[in-house]
Amino acid sequence: MDILLVDGYNIIGAWPELRELKKKDLSAARDRLIERLADYQGYTGYKVIVIFDAYYVKGIERKYRNFRVDVLFTRENETADERIEKLAIEMNNIKTQIHVATSDYTEQWAIFGQGALRKSARELLNEINAIDRKIEKKLEKDQQVRPSSKIPLSKEVAEIFEKWRRGEG
Repeated sequence: MDILLVDGYNIIGAWPELRELKKKDLSAARDRLIERLADYQGYTGYKVIVIFDAYYVKGIERKYRNFRVDVLFTRENETADERIEKLAIEMNNIKTQIHVATSDYTEQWAIFGQGALRKSARELLNEINAIDRKIEKKLEKDQQVRPSSKIPLSKEVAEIFEKWRRGEG
């Protein structure tokens, strides 16, 4: 199993779209990140966990699911980096590969020590954008292949009808 641990505010600060959105509405930036990661999770099969520092959201530690992505807010005096290191240790086993998405250089070295692999914010964004393009191409292809009939037809039947339409059959 592959698990992707994401330093939420680090990624928001690194992705241009989210950085701009954060200036207007931090909550919307978080939601957009989670939405993009949900698509990533669905396409790759990775389990995605996003960790946000409680620094921006005061209160007790909490966890919830949004778009089937696990979202964690750290305890008030705990950083996302600390929580990510703990999770990397707890979840690391022979059947699980941990990946950590952060551009925090210090955090990258700490997670290497736990046996986790790193993805920089830019690498993750490039990967998500590539996945988005693949999905768009597949949708375009599926729409082109879709028969003009409102009744679902197999490819063979559609070809027979097309021959009849042309007067070839």
